Amino acid sequence: MGDAQESVRKVNRGAAPSGCPVSRGADGTWRVHGYAAAREVLRSTDTVQAGLGIETVEKLPARIRRPVLYQDGPGHREQRRQTARFFTPRRVDEHYRELMARVADEQVAVVRRAGRARLSDLSFTMAIEVVREIIGLTHSRPGLKRRLDAFFPEEFGRPGLTSAHGLYWLVRQNVNWLRIHLADVRPAIRAHRRRERDDLIGHLLADGCSDAEILGECLTYAAAGMVTTREFICAAAWHLFDDPALLERYRAAEEPERLALLQEILRLEPVVGRLSRRTTAPLEVGGVRVGTGELITVHVDEANADPEVVGGDPLLLRPGRVLGLGPWAAGLAFGDGAHRCPGAGVAVLEADVLLSRLFALDGLRTAGVPRVSFKDDIGGYEIRDLTVVLPTGG
Repeated sequence: MGDAQESVRKVNRGAAPSGCPVSRGADGTWRVHGYAAAREVLRSTDTVQAGLGIETVEKLPARIRRPVLYQDGPGHREQRRQTARFFTPRRVDEHYRELMARVADEQVAVVRRAGRARLSDLSFTMAIEVVREIIGLTHSRPGLKRRLDAFFPEEFGRPGLTSAHGLYWLVRQNVNWLRIHLADVRPAIRAHRRRERDDLIGHLLADGCSDAEILGECLTYAAAGMVTTREFICAAAWHLFDDPALLERYRAAEEPERLALLQEILRLEPVVGRLSRRTTAPLEVGGVRVGTGELITVHVDEANADPEVVGGDPLLLRPGRVLGLGPWAAGLAFGDGAHRCPGAGVAVLEADVLLSRLFALDGLRTAGVPRVSFKDDIGGYEIRDLTVVLPTGG
């Protein structure tokens, strides 16, 4: 993983890949760069979630159940077991595929009518409609997309009481929480209490969750399933637009090959580039002993480019690689272990359903230069100003 390697990455996270699997930063944080060591950390039962605002969540009263993202141990495993049915291949095919196709066709119609559209808008609409069906947010007042855009802004502040700016962000996010609760979550809860539904909110109500706990879960799933999928679709489209041979291969392929191609793009461009864990017992990682209570950061983007696992030219797109990554060609882009993203199959399929229809439009091209911004705490990216354009009469 040297500096001189040829790369087709669109997202430059700034640091050159490390040559060692595990290192320690000046701040004492352990940094994991190698694939095998990263998987050890993510699969270990001697680590718990860190980062992702967990410090704030831990300040909640003990009586309030934490969203599943912030749980660990037997309780977390049981919650994952109970909700796994919402993400099985059969469920996705029978309950969500037709919805994906309908929403994708609507987005294509938007492009046809206007002649141009921002891909971040098209992909966000797609992700919202699919995830709201999984969650059960199907009784919202108009404006859900606008409310989610406000809750997940491109530029985040740091809420707090130590500065006017921090206080502004604290008030702003509390207002956004309230808006989503009143306009989206509360109407959904009322509808579910009138008539039972087999979706996430239905499960949470049956499990005795309060309205506040359901709101927390809904926003967690929104972040994991809507925001990240939007960025993945934009990154994949950017690569396809810039590589005519790759695009030709994608257009000609059947669905299984298209899905594998998209996963290879995601391996190279993981939307979340950093995953953090804290040890609860001494842990051996990549031949290094890490003590109890220490912070470990997994560099997903580097682990996914480990030549020991992905082979030669790890920073180039090579769909069909013979990988040591297991069943998912996306590597650790969806995490691993107990906190692996349950909706991985949903995200890749909806990306394909939308992109395969968009790229079937004759003459589709891009206008302008895409802009990339970053969320440093998770090593995540956002792609904006990727505009798709259709010639008049296309």
